Amino acid sequence: MERVINFSAGPAKLPKKVLETAQKEMLNYNNTGISVMELSHRSSDFTKIINAAESNLRELLNIPDNYKVIFKQGGGTGQFSAVPLNLMKLRPEAKADYIVTGTWSAKAANEAEKYGKVNRVLPKLESYTTIPDVSQWSLSPDASYVYYCSNETIHGVEFSDIPDPNGIPLVCDMSSNILSKPFDVSKFGVIFAGAQKNMGCAGVTLVIIREDLLGKAMPECPVTLDYKVQVGNNSLYNTAPTYNIYILGLVLQWVKDQGGVEKMAENSKQKSEAVYDVIEKSNGFYHGTVKSHCRSRMNVPFRIGGPDGDESLEKKFLEETSKKGMIQLKGHRSVGGIRASLYNALSIEEAHVLVTFMQEFYIQHKAMATCQG
Repeated sequence: MERVINFSAGPAKLPKKVLETAQKEMLNYNNTGISVMELSHRSSDFTKIINAAESNLRELLNIPDNYKVIFKQGGGTGQFSAVPLNLMKLRPEAKADYIVTGTWSAKAANEAEKYGKVNRVLPKLESYTTIPDVSQWSLSPDASYVYYCSNETIHGVEFSDIPDPNGIPLVCDMSSNILSKPFDVSKFGVIFAGAQKNMGCAGVTLVIIREDLLGKAMPECPVTLDYKVQVGNNSLYNTAPTYNIYILGLVLQWVKDQGGVEKMAENSKQKSEAVYDVIEKSNGFYHGTVKSHCRSRMNVPFRIGGPDGDESLEKKFLEETSKKGMIQLKGHRSVGGIRASLYNALSIEEAHVLVTFMQEFYIQHKAMATCQG
């Protein structure tokens, strides 16, 4: 069976070259006679793997020397706990600012409330379809850190710029758009990202932390979540997710070979603009659900047949795309509709297969939507 085009929001599509390399090395990695899955995390062979991954990551993101890199288990959700446990007590009053723009930042804020006071920076939103102007934000001058999610996969809200935390350490969940465009690491205190969207397979989470923020963990912080302990042990305090780090390393090398983060940004712009262009030119047949100033380049949610969607049309759309070898286009269960995830591994050509189908589907069914409307 031929491979299909995978528009999944995560675990997401991996580059074909990465999969082919992993397949080739599955039974015998680097003439060791065993799989990477069987390598000791203390072995010299795995040390080379994890060191190469960090080196490539530092090069791709231009990470300053005063930042440490950690590879951890637990996903982004694990970091919802790790961040407050390590940073909430940076100031005498355990308090943090959370910029809530979607499901994932909301879950992070709820988790942080177990360890201190949480100030929700934005006015209450009726729905996660926009980022209010900074004039409406309510930042705390005495917060230990300011937290936000740069791209919300479920609702498709993405920050185009890095928020200004007024000198307070900035923490960012970049799980779904890291490596998709250049950014200044030095503007952040902590960056974390689950690998399963733009960097690799599920099971490993990247953490980048400024070294002056280490050693501030609460006494009750579990050792496996303590950033200082993990940095001091090169992510190997306990058995690391060795195979997942190996795949992550292959993806980082692939990004370098493709032209780096700058090339990923160029591709991302082309893919997302092509999809949004069809939506905007459909006279309301396709309805984008996010305000244009903050719509995501990674996850494009939309409804078919009007703002609330026509379930029969959306069902037909999903059935027909599936027959044409396009999968995982159904919107998240909490919001419905359609969602196309356009991560780095999805090629421009594959995105245009969807674009062409959307144009054809519009021509075939626009009259039906008009009659029902």
